[in-house]
Parts: sequence; structure tokens; C-alpha cells
Amino acid sequence: MGTVTPADPHPAFLADKGGKVFLAGHRGLVGSAIHRRLLSLGFTDVVVRTHAELDLTRQAAVEAFFAAELPRYVVLAAAKVGGIHANSTFPADFIAANLQIQTNVVDAALRCGSVRKLLFLGSSCIYPKFAPQPIPEDSLLSGPLEPTNEWYAVAKIAGIKMCQAYRIQHGLDAVSAMPTNLYGPQDNFHPENSHVLPALIRRFHEAKATNAAEVVVWGSGSPLREFLHVDDLADAVIFLMDQYSGLEHVNVGSGSEVTIKELAELVKEVVGFQGKLIWDSSKPDGTPRKLMDSSKIQAMGWMPKVPLKEGLVETYKWYVENVIAQKNK
Repeated sequence: MGTVTPADPHPAFLADKGGKVFLAGHRGLVGSAIHRRLLSLGFTDVVVRTHAELDLTRQAAVEAFFAAELPRYVVLAAAKVGGIHANSTFPADFIAANLQIQTNVVDAALRCGSVRKLLFLGSSCIYPKFAPQPIPEDSLLSGPLEPTNEWYAVAKIAGIKMCQAYRIQHGLDAVSAMPTNLYGPQDNFHPENSHVLPALIRRFHEAKATNAAEVVVWGSGSPLREFLHVDDLADAVIFLMDQYSGLEHVNVGSGSEVTIKELAELVKEVVGFQGKLIWDSSKPDGTPRKLMDSSKIQAMGWMPKVPLKEGLVETYKWYVENVIAQKNK
């Protein structure tokens, strides 16, 4: 088949709330938010499986699952993820597991014959280390990747290309979304491998709990970063499932930037830490700016809704009620 698919006679995603949706990766930061959103919108047949129930890296198990369940829609939010340390220590795990998950799910979605639409979730790390800012979709494969997480990035790029190839050759309506830095409930607050925002929340909370005089943060605080609340991403995923059937992947970002210094001050305020914030400028800053160009999805009619401070208040509340409460049990 060619790249042009005939007009779809089927109802749109939001008009088909009784259709069976397989949500892969429903326990993670992204998957749990999509799960909440689907249920709140009134979808009545959302199928989920834990890793123990279905190992997506095992092809035979995935094919048997699709043959038995015959889902109409697939959202692929499952992935092996980790920070810089994990990526550099276990590169084989990151490239192999993610390639296996994507290949098994996309191929089984085609073979089972029931899937009308599939959405694959990637990451902003697919883009070159020195991509233009804001980063447009067409900067993909225009330069070398950030070496610290290239194993994960290469797998995610392969996922985008696989969705495109299956659309071109087989007419599978597979689309890809690339979110920016995400935060929200179910985030990873681990001391060694969490991202900057949950790490700041944890550190300010611990400083407040121990009445520490100060919190030292690496760098000058000058780099600019973009953050999107995971509920906004869930909203964008539903929007793309309903509205988009193009070959090219779609960036999903908030479109607004904040310096690490501004972010740290905001987290300090939200947590209620009264001590001093010290910047250790002898430590590296990282990339000076990282912003996604999300004009494509915004031109389609989607806009983020959760302001950063409101999202931080909610995320800190979740952290206290879940992570800290579990520790204190």
C-alpha cells in the first residue's frame, strides 16, 4: 500500500467510548495519567496488564494477548526508562527492551486485524544534542544525539520509524507523540535517578523536615527548561487519537520556559522551606536551553491547561500523601 489511506468510515475515537482500548504501561507516570483520563471521559472497555501479567518484551505472549483481546485502539505508553546513570550503566537493557516492546506491540496490532488506531509515545531525547531551539519535528536525525541516553533515544527513533513504515506498507493508522519534560503524580522521586523537578521537591521537603539551614543546588540556575503536567499530556494523547492521522510525529510541550533558578525558587515556596537556596556554580549546568516547538499540535486546536505552580502544588501533595506516607508506615 502507498502512503495515502482511504477516508476512514469508522467513528472518531471520542465517539467510540465502548471500543476496547489497550493501554500498555498503565502504572507509570504517563500511563497512569492516560488511564485516569480515559476513565473520566467515560471509556468503558480499557484493558490493562501489569508486567507480571504480560511481559511486552516476549513476542509470543504479546501475540497471544492481542489474538485473545482483539483491541480496537492501542496506546503504547510502556517503556524501560531511567536517568543518566541507569542509561550509561545498562545500555543493552535500554536499547533491547524498548526495541522489543515497540516491535512486539506494533506488529501484533497489525497482525490481529482488529486495531483501528495506535499511538506510540516517545521522548524529547530523540532530537540531536544541538538541535535548533525551539526544537521542530523536522530536526529529527539532523545531528548527533546526546551520548548519555543515546541507547534509549535510538530505540524511540526506531519506534517512530516503525509506525511510519507500518502506515506506508500496511495502512496501519499508527501515530507518534513526543512529549517534553513531564511531571505530576506517580513521578519518580528516587534519590539517585530522578529528574530535576522531583529531585528538587524531595530535597526541599527533606531540608524542611530536618530544619536544614540551606539547600545547595548544582550549577548557576541559568539553563532554561520546559515542563508539562502529565494530565496535559494525557489530554493531548486523547486529542491525537481523535484528531490526527499523519505520518510525521507530533511534539507535545507547554510552550513556556522557566530557568532552573526560577523553578527551584517556586518549589521552595510550594514546599514551604524557609532556609537559604545556594547555587554551586562550580558544578556543570547542562544544556543551556531545551524547548519543544509545539506549534503543530497547537495549530490543530490543543492547548495545555495546567499552570506550573498549580501543577507543583498538586505534585507535592501527592508526594507527601504517597511517597512520604509510605516511608512513615
